[in-house]
Amino acid sequence: MKKSNILFIRFLLFFAISSYAQEKVNVNISNAGNPVLPGYFADPTIKKFGDVYFIYATTDNEMLASGAPTVWYSKDLKNWYNHTMEIPSFTAKPITNFWAPDIVLGNDGKYYLYFGNCEIGCNIYGYVSDTPVGPWKKLSENDVPVISNGYPREGFPSLDAQFFKDTDGKVYGYWGTWVHYNGGYAVGELDTATMKDMMNSKNIPLSQTPKPFEAAYMMKKGSKYILMYSGDSCHDETYNVRYSYGDTPYGPFTEGQNNPILSTTEDKTTHGPGHHSVLEDVNEYYMVYHKHDYPMTRGGLARQVCIDKMIFENDSVIKKVIPTAKGVGAIVKSTMPENIALDVAATASSYYHLRSSEYDYQYKPTFATDDNNATMWKAASNTLPQDLTIDLGAVKEIKRVMTQFEFASYYYQYTLQYSSDGKKWNMYADKSKNQISGSPMIDDNAISARYLKLTVLGTEKTGLYAAVWNIKVYSSLFEIPLQLQNKKSNREVAAVSTHKMLLDLNVNNTKKSGSFTKLSNKGAIGGTFVKNGDVTIEKDNEGVKAFKFTNGSLVLDQPVPKSLAWNGSYTVAIWIKNPEIAKEGEIIASWCDRTAYNLANSYNALAYNSSHYGAAPHLDGHFDMKYNKLPEANKWHHIVLTFDGVVEKMYVDGVLDNSQNMMLSSAIDKAKISIGASDIGENYSGYMTSLQMYDYALTKEEVVKHLKTTKIK
Repeated sequence: MKKSNILFIRFLLFFAISSYAQEKVNVNISNAGNPVLPGYFADPTIKKFGDVYFIYATTDNEMLASGAPTVWYSKDLKNWYNHTMEIPSFTAKPITNFWAPDIVLGNDGKYYLYFGNCEIGCNIYGYVSDTPVGPWKKLSENDVPVISNGYPREGFPSLDAQFFKDTDGKVYGYWGTWVHYNGGYAVGELDTATMKDMMNSKNIPLSQTPKPFEAAYMMKKGSKYILMYSGDSCHDETYNVRYSYGDTPYGPFTEGQNNPILSTTEDKTTHGPGHHSVLEDVNEYYMVYHKHDYPMTRGGLARQVCIDKMIFENDSVIKKVIPTAKGVGAIVKSTMPENIALDVAATASSYYHLRSSEYDYQYKPTFATDDNNATMWKAASNTLPQDLTIDLGAVKEIKRVMTQFEFASYYYQYTLQYSSDGKKWNMYADKSKNQISGSPMIDDNAISARYLKLTVLGTEKTGLYAAVWNIKVYSSLFEIPLQLQNKKSNREVAAVSTHKMLLDLNVNNTKKSGSFTKLSNKGAIGGTFVKNGDVTIEKDNEGVKAFKFTNGSLVLDQPVPKSLAWNGSYTVAIWIKNPEIAKEGEIIASWCDRTAYNLANSYNALAYNSSHYGAAPHLDGHFDMKYNKLPEANKWHHIVLTFDGVVEKMYVDGVLDNSQNMMLSSAIDKAKISIGASDIGENYSGYMTSLQMYDYALTKEEVVKHLKTTKIK
């Protein structure tokens, strides 16, 4: 196996598995300043070019933080606009990883963009453009990295690169992740003539940056070089920001005072903060960092960007940063008019009530009008259409509506209607055929109304909810900085749930016994299960007729339904008896392609083993789900795995055993539905009497009903 692949797998499986019940957090604050961005973004780099601020970040909450390469821009640090950048793909494959980007303004007036990627080796790649937002061109047509894996020494992982321009014009790079296992961070000088070659690179001794993990960031204060970095684990509450200082860009560095200077707050309103950059503006300093969302998505990779003030006591001492919900306030004068929808009443066709073993939280309609990027309205299910109605309290002049949907880089199809009395409705904006993403979505129309109704009709990705961070309404028009528009997507609108039983495999529905070659699927998608390997029909030692899986599987000859793609909901319900529970493997049902992305959450299956993925594997220990109480071996159990697009739940014999908040990105294009094995083997050995699969999540009451109606007699 190639070293780069080993590093990547190590990245996926590195940390010990951890889970915890999070305390109840109050994030319901109106007109909050943090998070600053409406959506899931991490590893932010903030820059100011001219009079515009830019945030370049990892797009989070899908496939191990592998969303589209986007940039946010603003003139006031409060109102931000998102743009998906045009970045040429690698020669070998499209770009999926756009990790921890940074940007440098070259001496030639061009902009140089750098980011980490592990698809063709865990390297730092470079691009150039005439503008801060692209379109971008490769610095190397042959995809030669600017900083390669194994540089400056063999085995060193080259990710999380940040560049620093010194007062003498020289540019230095700092990079490295998992550095507590790799001997410390790396530093080198970037050739400013080519902007793609590193010189004089070396490792910084681990002792000079105590308790590190990743995300080095260099800045200068007076005569001192401040090397900041993140420590502990980005997946949980231990993540933090630390720093050391020195007299040269290469050090040696001495640990700073007050470490860690940013960490999880006692009330957990700021949870797992880190991987930051620093904005210096009018002789003041501001730390821009990410923290975990609330309720927290499993694995800690649904992060949100915040900004708070950073204060130096002197050139080498930084005070502890106090994370706030308010943020930095109006440090830049805003020309935005009043949002007349702030805190107005709102109702909806439905709203989601998250109930799990960790949380009891409601995504209320009024969260769409509170101008708070920590809260959102989310419909009760991912069925469509869903609508949200806001009441301005009186008939008012309306000229612009700005809607921030949950995912900035995927399109939503919707309509906006207006009414004076809440009964007779007229069309304000018809985006029912929209295929352009953006945040906010901007709709202009000069009308007078009291009520506005947003109806979400479709989404670009299967299983995405009708969900809105904020909807803002203005009585006057105003300038939009840069006025960029994303390209139209070539993807058709996503499939939706049929709300049907897709698979129905029941040993009592066949007269066959012993050996057989195929069985009919009695579920809605039809087709035939074809036997692969050793599967027979026989009675167990209790006289129960069952399928006996020894080293085989049943593979359906129909394609995986599109309703199961991406974040599509599902339920798998089985009666099963496992004579001997293995430590790993033992996949009961699989419907995803493990190799399509090889990234966390792109693979989903039902398992029955004692490992961290004993219940539901997702390719990474931070996202997999185990059984809290492992079903006893050699006994019949009713096991049900459900996912409604927000929460994954495991029921054993009608009782909730485990649950977790999730965002999936199921890869089904080349997948087959396989019962008794995964697409690469991992065979189950034991008995099964029945298996049903649905493209929606059964409720707790429906799970109990299923147990009773299918119970083994």
